[in-house]
Amino acid sequence: MRIFSLFAGLMLTGSFTYGQNLVGYNSKEIQKYMMENRLDMKVEKVTNNRFKYLKYSNNTDSQTLLFFFSNDSICKSVRLICNRDEKVEKEKEFDTLYKKSGPNRWIENLNGKDYRIEIKDEKWSCVITIEADK
Repeated sequence: MRIFSLFAGLMLTGSFTYGQNLVGYNSKEIQKYMMENRLDMKVEKVTNNRFKYLKYSNNTDSQTLLFFFSNDSICKSVRLICNRDEKVEKEKEFDTLYKKSGPNRWIENLNGKDYRIEIKDEKWSCVITIEADK
């Protein structure tokens, strides 16, 4: 049932293909999903004493996808770092898929729970974050 919910949820997230809402899933489920569905993204070995996370990058290193985990390996947030050129396209996409909640912010309701989607501009990139709305 959990895998069915994962795929149903991913279908609802439409074309936000590089940052699917996998918040709430464990690291094994995310690894399995990525191996089966995101062949364009390769896992990178990372070591960090401060955070538990999985890191994936595409072949051209133009996109990096990060899954951050709690101590019990449950995904707490998803972050996509991509070229700033993609921001306008992503904003249009999010405007059609989610409820706008402010500048560069949207709310997704998935299985009765609200998730905040936010785009932040950085010097060379834009960062898209999905996390449970508090």
